[in-house]
Amino acid sequence: MYTQAMSIGPQDQAAKLQTAEEQQREEAFEARVAEGDFIEAKDWMPEHYRKTLVRQISQHAHSEIVGMLPEGNWITRAPTLKRKAILLAKVQDEGGHGLYLYSAAETLGTSRDQMLDALHTGKAKYSSIFNYPTLTWADIGVIGWLVDGAAIMNQVPLCRCSYGPYARAMIRICREESFHQRQGYESLLVMMREGTDAQKAMVQDAVNRWWWPSLMMFGPADKDSPNSEQSMRWGIKRLTNDELRQKFVDATVPQAELLGVTLPDAALQWNAERDHYDFGAIDWNEFWRVVGGNGPCNTERLAARVKAWDEGEWVREAALAHARKRATAAQAA
Repeated sequence: MYTQAMSIGPQDQAAKLQTAEEQQREEAFEARVAEGDFIEAKDWMPEHYRKTLVRQISQHAHSEIVGMLPEGNWITRAPTLKRKAILLAKVQDEGGHGLYLYSAAETLGTSRDQMLDALHTGKAKYSSIFNYPTLTWADIGVIGWLVDGAAIMNQVPLCRCSYGPYARAMIRICREESFHQRQGYESLLVMMREGTDAQKAMVQDAVNRWWWPSLMMFGPADKDSPNSEQSMRWGIKRLTNDELRQKFVDATVPQAELLGVTLPDAALQWNAERDHYDFGAIDWNEFWRVVGGNGPCNTERLAARVKAWDEGEWVREAALAHARKRATAAQAA
């Protein structure tokens, strides 16, 4: 060992010592994560951990703001003033969730401009579910029930994410998402119990169209998810994609029975031996096609976000000018 150290130049020796120091830091980091400690913004962390979080949190934030678009179309077309107010509040909540999450990602050294540029140029992804159209009012209720229900199943474990700022942001987000899910389900109950035959058929049609995309929200099968194992080891994720998907199916089938709708899966049945519901095969070709930018509304959704960014430039410039003016006044005082 000593002769090895003596046989290398000063720069190489410094690099070797730095590598050893990095290894010690990483071992300490791994030990903290294993003990269930939260990692905070100023704590040392492996670069891959930081990059994984930036990718996950920013894509989560993108999903929240893109997710405002399918429902925003229906605010003015909602059937009653009550439903308009509920939907408006929900869309506002989703905008707030995006802000919480962008702020959490910024603690990792990235900027909001960088994250939004990645979204607008197609480098960053958002949830594939928001690339499907909302064709009828029943779609809004089904999004609340199934899409927000799947989101809650995904997000509740994130309240125990090893990265503190993300975990704390998720606590409030999950509370609000739970309220959105109940609102959507209540809307469908009204239509199924008090509605006309045409309205009931509208609900069933919406369920038929949204069921499989909702199952795809949990991401690819575990065997095809290259980042899951590392994210689980680091405590970023607590459950695998397939585990979360199974929990969602098990929770949702009884809700569908109470609602009086049929889930569009002939293979769906209770398996007493597994103590879970069996369900059919997901069309992964469709999943990857939509993720790759070829879904029904990919182009429309991205264009809407870019348009909103471009048209809001004057607001950002005015806000910056106002901030500079206040800073100058404060210095003069």
